[in-house]
Amino acid sequence: KIFFFIVAVKGPQKAVSPDPAVAEPKSEEPKETPSAPTESSPDTRQDLTGLFTEKPQSGEVNVGENITFVARVCGESLLKKPTVKWFKGKWMDLASKSGKHLQLKEHYDRNTKVYTFEMHIIAAKGNFAGAYRCEVSSKDKFDSCNFDLAVAVHVSTESEVDVWEILQKASPSEYEKIAFQHGITDLRGMLKRLKKMKKEEKKSAAFLRKLDPAYQVEKGHKIKMQIEVANPDAEVKWLKNGQEIHLTGRYIFESVGNKRFLTINNCTLADDAAYTCMIGEEKTITELFVKEPPVLIVRNLEDQMVMKGERVEFECEVSEEGAQVKWEKDGVELTRDESFKYRFKKDGCKHVLIINDVTKEDCGHYRVKTNGGQSLAELMVQEKQLEVYQSIADLTVKAKDQAVFKCEVSDENVKGIWYKNGVEVKADARTHITHIGRIHKLTIDDVKPEDEGDYTFVPEGYAFNLSAKLNFLEVKIDFVPRQDPPKIHLDCMGRTAESTILVVAGNKLRLDVPITGDPAPIVVWTKGEKVLTDSDGHVHVESTKGHCIFTIEGAERQDEGVYSVIVRNPAGEDTADINVKVVDVPDPPEAPRILSVGEDSCIVQWDPPLFDGGQPVIGYVLERKKKKSYRWMRLNFDPYKETTYEAKRMIEGVAYEMRVYAVNAIGMSRPSAASQPFVPVAPTSEPTGLCVEDISDTTISLKWRAPERIGSAELEGYGVEYCKEADEWIPAFKGLTERTSVIIRDLPTGEKMQFRVRAYNMAGPSPAATLQQAVTIREIMQRPKIWVPRNLRQTLIKKVGEMINLVIPFQGKPRPQVTWTKNDEPLDPKQVSIRNSDTDTILFIRRSERKDSGKYDVQVQIENVEDRASVNIQIVDLPGPPQNLKVIDVWGFNVALEWKPPKDNGNCDITGYTIQKADKKTMEWYTVFEQYRRTNCVVSDLIMGNEYVFRVYAINMVGLSPEPCLSKDSAYIQKTGIVYKPPSYKEHDFSEAPKFTHPLVSRSVIAGYSATLSCSVRGIPKVSTCDLNIKGHALYCRAVNKSLNCKIKKVTDGVWFTVSIAIHPKGPDFVHRDIVMLKQKRLNQLALLKGCSEAHFPQVDMIL
Repeated sequence: KIFFFIVAVKGPQKAVSPDPAVAEPKSEEPKETPSAPTESSPDTRQDLTGLFTEKPQSGEVNVGENITFVARVCGESLLKKPTVKWFKGKWMDLASKSGKHLQLKEHYDRNTKVYTFEMHIIAAKGNFAGAYRCEVSSKDKFDSCNFDLAVAVHVSTESEVDVWEILQKASPSEYEKIAFQHGITDLRGMLKRLKKMKKEEKKSAAFLRKLDPAYQVEKGHKIKMQIEVANPDAEVKWLKNGQEIHLTGRYIFESVGNKRFLTINNCTLADDAAYTCMIGEEKTITELFVKEPPVLIVRNLEDQMVMKGERVEFECEVSEEGAQVKWEKDGVELTRDESFKYRFKKDGCKHVLIINDVTKEDCGHYRVKTNGGQSLAELMVQEKQLEVYQSIADLTVKAKDQAVFKCEVSDENVKGIWYKNGVEVKADARTHITHIGRIHKLTIDDVKPEDEGDYTFVPEGYAFNLSAKLNFLEVKIDFVPRQDPPKIHLDCMGRTAESTILVVAGNKLRLDVPITGDPAPIVVWTKGEKVLTDSDGHVHVESTKGHCIFTIEGAERQDEGVYSVIVRNPAGEDTADINVKVVDVPDPPEAPRILSVGEDSCIVQWDPPLFDGGQPVIGYVLERKKKKSYRWMRLNFDPYKETTYEAKRMIEGVAYEMRVYAVNAIGMSRPSAASQPFVPVAPTSEPTGLCVEDISDTTISLKWRAPERIGSAELEGYGVEYCKEADEWIPAFKGLTERTSVIIRDLPTGEKMQFRVRAYNMAGPSPAATLQQAVTIREIMQRPKIWVPRNLRQTLIKKVGEMINLVIPFQGKPRPQVTWTKNDEPLDPKQVSIRNSDTDTILFIRRSERKDSGKYDVQVQIENVEDRASVNIQIVDLPGPPQNLKVIDVWGFNVALEWKPPKDNGNCDITGYTIQKADKKTMEWYTVFEQYRRTNCVVSDLIMGNEYVFRVYAINMVGLSPEPCLSKDSAYIQKTGIVYKPPSYKEHDFSEAPKFTHPLVSRSVIAGYSATLSCSVRGIPKVSTCDLNIKGHALYCRAVNKSLNCKIKKVTDGVWFTVSIAIHPKGPDFVHRDIVMLKQKRLNQLALLKGCSEAHFPQVDMIL
């Protein structure tokens, strides 16, 4: 028996257990997930991506009724139509099961941009109950929803079909089909149960009802197993994989009368095992299958850009702990190899792919897959960052010596610029700049005091620098000073560009100004009207003998300006101005603008930064990222000089954002604001096959085919435009059309116009498809022509009462006049209806009759030009009965019949006859011949003593005649006597000539004793007489039973005996025997042949 259980849930819907096992209602215990371990927490796993705006809800339906499940997805943020799959159970895809009872439909509302997907279950059956799942995916987004269907049926009775009996009798190739018909989703459990059912089980004395062969439950739900025992006081043990189960919070034992229950709460994959219930030595075994829900990816992979040789970790998070995932690179599955290039790590719900020592070959798209979704990320590998192997060092040199600044970096292709106190150093006779491989040198020959200062090396394209100080060592000579006025010794005084001191923002500025004067002058530094002191934060002023030092720690933009140094002593004063310019990285550009997008690219444009940092912008660096990601990927490493850039290698259909950095000689600016999100989608190709279908004085009809390449974005529609020659294009109508044909009205007559069509998607319009030449808006005269359909070129045969609907297409402009006739006469409008259009004419007869047969002529005429066509219609009916059925002859068991064809053949040929016979006693008719073509026949194998009548039906292409033709006379099969005539044969001659079969045997006889000589003879007829000759003397012998007996009257020595047959039709036979010599001692009786009567012979005495 099959048991269906109705399970109630809160609210108007109901759900059922997907397995015939005794399962607990889902509503009694909420579904648990790793993120919601408590029973009161809702299941939020389906809301992680939130593609569904309306999820299908669980429902209940009665047997034979219909039910519809609806899922809605908002398409406003999707690049293309989402893909939806419907499942029953865990794996059964319902797309291939559409048919009489299941239909899947979908439609799109352009106003609300909502996709609606429907699953219609028609005439529901009891086995339709179970768990269902709806999955929706779009690019890297995924969502799913589980729901249940309950079918209200009663517990099956004995008369219902037992699916397990059907499976036992079916072949293994039909198991899957039967399982689907009866709603069995666990094929593995079904096969195991069948295997156990094939074994003959002995009736148990301890169990009234054993465990079912298999149970099935979803992960996180609970299951209850039930048995019935014969003895209510019996002790029951429960075992799992042979180990006894003890009472815990998850395992509950219950006893109600003769029933015993085992309940497992919050089932996990560890509960998927074999369970045994034991009473004494008897036991019953079952198997529990725990269904695992689909594993969702709750945190996607992130794009990464790393340097060569680094370690990369791709990390994602799934909805279930310990779930199995699969990693792929560019569609190829990754496995752990001997070089340990790839390592896979699990930490709860987190899954990590580790790639050690990445190289350029590791660039590509990496994908992680689960049974419920997937995530994609891109890895980009660049060369290592610039490393400084040797930095420049401070130098102290004497006059006329050589100063060499030397540094070494990791990239030998990197160029750089040398600065002295912020001013670029130019090569001259004393100053040499060299770059050999990774080593950069600045050599100063014949060092002078003015060479003292801060020297900086700035690599091009990198936001860092190397700095060192050159100290000039003077040789002092003591002398007796005299009072001199103060003097400032500077070679960069003034405010010209050449006298400007450049300092990189954030760097240290040290101005060491040589001064002279006796006595030592007092030094005052000012910026504008403000006097600078040591208390001014990061500005320091210091005076030493012969020098005044001005230092700015970490120069900032506000430190830029003209600094004045004033030296005074009693002998006078001197003043000098120093122009300090703080150079910095540029300001970030404004947010970039996306000009256009392609299939995997986009064109981005931006404006230069408002402030270039005091140095000209040498280029820009661009980065992009996926909209929902936080990791930016750099698109170029060398500064890009233009403000328009084409970004490539993007994934079609994925939303991206762009940002820009500005780069000058100092370094790279902060990033700009992100651009508006965009999706790489290419416009479609142009529509194909644009042509003029029809034209009149004010209208034109155009048609075309869809573009050959549409791409991932959905085609939104077509735009049609027209223009006069060398004029602007005008839209033919507002908005777009989804059709591939259009009629444009209200055009000026006689004007020469051009037309074009463009396809639109979210990327914009496609290239236009244009007519090859302009079209004059004027109706063209076209000769009338009738196109008779192929099926009407032969006679159209219809049965009486059938409908006739003839559609005859034609052409001709202007609209031709159509005329119908039948057999050269006008049609009867009461019987025949005619409808004409611009392109065809229709003849319609609702119920045809025999009189509607004939030749129908149609004529189309434009002025004096016409065209004609004919259609032959034949209306057929059942034939009438045959005529004059006669019994021609009766002989033996046979009857000869003859008849004439029917008068009415039904307006078609007679194809045959059906002949039937009936015994007059029973009058039950039996068919003798079917489709018999002749008008006479012989009915054989009739029964003797019966009287028969006959009838005949006529047959044509419509069928049998309504009435048969009965024979007026009957045929009686006579009973006749039978005389046996034995066959005559030629009599065989059995006579045979006489022949001795046992001849005489020589004997020695003692005188006085009797002796017998005997022989045997054969002959047909029987031998009656024979002769015995003794030395020429004939004696009479008589044959008795083939033996010869004789008497010898006179005996001499050496008697010679001869026996011959005297009388026989075949002649005599002779036997000669020589007997040894006999001496007569006395006369004794000699019996020659045993059995002869001695009375007939004399007694002979013989002596040996």
